[in-house]
Amino acid sequence: MSRRQIPVLVEVHAARRHVRRIADLLVLALSMPIVVAVIALLAIAVKLDSPGPAFVRIQRLGRNGRPFGLLKLRSMRRDAEQLKRTLEHLNVLPWPDFKVADDPRVTRTGRWLRRYSLDELPQLYNVLRGEITLIGPRPCSIALADYQLWQTERLDVTPGLVGRWQADGRGTLDFAGRCRLDIRQAQSRSIRVDLQLVAGTVRSVLTAKGAY
Repeated sequence: MSRRQIPVLVEVHAARRHVRRIADLLVLALSMPIVVAVIALLAIAVKLDSPGPAFVRIQRLGRNGRPFGLLKLRSMRRDAEQLKRTLEHLNVLPWPDFKVADDPRVTRTGRWLRRYSLDELPQLYNVLRGEITLIGPRPCSIALADYQLWQTERLDVTPGLVGRWQADGRGTLDFAGRCRLDIRQAQSRSIRVDLQLVAGTVRSVLTAKGAY
């Protein structure tokens, strides 16, 4: 790649981000009245099911590794983090991932929310703030210090609400596998690919494929 080509590519990527931002805001404007009502009902269900807040903020890494607070409906007991150490022997994925089948920290309502990914709906607020986009690699809980160098490529783009590994495996893939899918997604972005991801994610959610 010549030096003359680099500024052109930067302009193209910036233009694509601008178009995606406009598309995000348009979808939010059309869907927000219904989504807000659904989130309000789900928040009431969370509060009635177990003590604790209806919403939680969890730290995630955004574009270029910048941390931000990802908003979710609470699906676990409020002492879930304190109980994590007692469940390390049940982890089904290689460290630094942490996944426990039939996690006892998950509440009754939380298990249903997770099955259909409804706990992720409040992240539309993060979309509104520009911290994530509707379609992009999913932000994950892995700390930057645990990334291998090749894996940091997934941080070159804005994370999203709908990502490749949601459509292909959801909670069954380890971090390295998710990184490969995320990087592939970032390298092959197009309207056609985005629509395929949305369709694949809908299938995975409806069939509860890989849900924890």
